[in-house]
Amino acid sequence: MKDKKLADMPKLNVNPEQKERLLQLLTTKSYKEGTFTLASGKTSDFYIDCRPVALDAEGSYLIGKLFYQMLEQLNFEVKGVGGMTLGADPLATAVSMISFIESNPIPAYIIRKEAKGHGTMQWMEGRANFKDGDTVVVVEDVVTTGGSSLKAVERVRESGLEVGAILALVDRLEGGREAVEAAGLPLHVLFTRNDFVKK
Repeated sequence: MKDKKLADMPKLNVNPEQKERLLQLLTTKSYKEGTFTLASGKTSDFYIDCRPVALDAEGSYLIGKLFYQMLEQLNFEVKGVGGMTLGADPLATAVSMISFIESNPIPAYIIRKEAKGHGTMQWMEGRANFKDGDTVVVVEDVVTTGGSSLKAVERVRESGLEVGAILALVDRLEGGREAVEAAGLPLHVLFTRNDFVKK
């Protein structure tokens, strides 16, 4: 049943010129070769740090535009966009800003790495902008094993919301898609490691 549901998800199309320009920025500012330890604990001979681009004025605009184009094509009404701090924060903000400009305001949310230590003791910032049961999207900068994405999904559900899809800038092709889809969720990405690693 899950397989059929995922198979029925639409193929998302985006503006090719904007996508190509974003790839240029990521290749120039985010892609590095060397020896790196990833959040998953694995070591890698390349690293893609999307934050310099996500925090760049043009990069933020392009991410917002392209992710918003993807959101418009999903087969459900998106009530919010966000993910695990820190990587998802500028992505969600960019999408939310573009959605307002497009006269379709979609609020952003942030998932903390630890529950707030005072006041509401909540995991999610921005929860007051949603109603119980609203369906939101999780955004991610780089997907490796899918662990961060699935942790964000868990926290969103604990907060009383539903997750309809996960959107990512880059899939490293290291099992993340399989893990996300095994959990019954579609993963839509703009780029994969093959757009950066030419070997």
